[in-house]
Amino acid sequence: MARDELKQPLQKRSLATRLWQARPSAIVTGYAIVLLGFACGGGWLLRQPMPFAGEPVVSLQIPPIEKIQTAKVEPTMEAPSPDQADIETAATDTAPQPKPQKVTKLDNYVTIISDSRQSLIKAPVAAITEDSPAGPLPHIAVGGKKPSDIYAKPVAMNSIHSDAPKVVIILGGMGLNEKLTRRAISDLPGEVTFAFAPYGNALQAQVDNARQNGHEILLQLPLEPVGFPATNPGPKTLLADADQATNEEALHWHMSRFQGYSGVINYMGGRFLSAPPAIKSLLIELKRRGLSFFEDGSLPLSATDQVAGTLNLPVRHGQGVIDVNPDAASITAALNALEEQAQHGGVAIGTGSGLDVTIDAVRDWIKDAGTRGVIIVPASAAFKGRLG
Repeated sequence: MARDELKQPLQKRSLATRLWQARPSAIVTGYAIVLLGFACGGGWLLRQPMPFAGEPVVSLQIPPIEKIQTAKVEPTMEAPSPDQADIETAATDTAPQPKPQKVTKLDNYVTIISDSRQSLIKAPVAAITEDSPAGPLPHIAVGGKKPSDIYAKPVAMNSIHSDAPKVVIILGGMGLNEKLTRRAISDLPGEVTFAFAPYGNALQAQVDNARQNGHEILLQLPLEPVGFPATNPGPKTLLADADQATNEEALHWHMSRFQGYSGVINYMGGRFLSAPPAIKSLLIELKRRGLSFFEDGSLPLSATDQVAGTLNLPVRHGQGVIDVNPDAASITAALNALEEQAQHGGVAIGTGSGLDVTIDAVRDWIKDAGTRGVIIVPASAAFKGRLG
């Protein structure tokens, strides 16, 4: 209450009295307290650790466990076949232990930070491998599982069924230059597929490294080109006019050089792939062993589709070789053309070589393409779902 100057004698007021009468109002005091609270809280938050900053995070709601009543079923005494047991336990018994994922529980939610380079199953898997005079060869397991399934890179169903453009990139010549192969493995995302030539050193170790970093593998098979032997893909090339036994022996030698491939892709082959009898013998053997077949897109004419149709064996063709002109601008233009083809549905397949310029161009293009919604998928995805 204000002082009544008329009822009080004039006198000097004390300092305490003057300060009390000059105190701020209750509203001003409230505002000051709120602002001080915000300042202190903000400072505290800035000092807290942020473990998920900059990392992809997926939150999933996990419902409470419910007890489900089921009909009583008498247990059977039949045990799984050895081959089936091998396949079912391969991921834990023969595969490298995957890198542990970071998991944080928040009430009934689980936050999972995914690993984009998840290791693939370690090769060879006993159930889909057989011994031969040439060495270990892939084959179909007793239960029907195929190397094209077991050694393939898993693909999320939302990618398979997405309307987004999907592109397969297959880089060949891997394993010949160990330094370039290591660079491709480390610089390129796991969705890029590698085709290993059968002539390198320490091939299995290089293939294992690639698969541990999430890359699907194909075997690059040397086939007779036009102008052979002046143009020669390498030792034990499969020849169009060779007898079946000779070509099969050469094929088994190539197939035994390393394990872990889901399919086969040609290296050259203009002469071989225009000879239906030679193609038929090759595709019959690949089908018998549960392997897929790709053509790299470098051949204008081949009889592969005609023969494969009679065998009920699906094959896939590359839309083109991305590094015919090995410079960054040309490779980027070829990749953009693949993206344009993929816009019309299905999947566009591009092939190339593991050159320094190709590795750099593919790496940079994939980064930009991701911002446009392009999905990079492994080669085996071309046979699955809406892509197949």
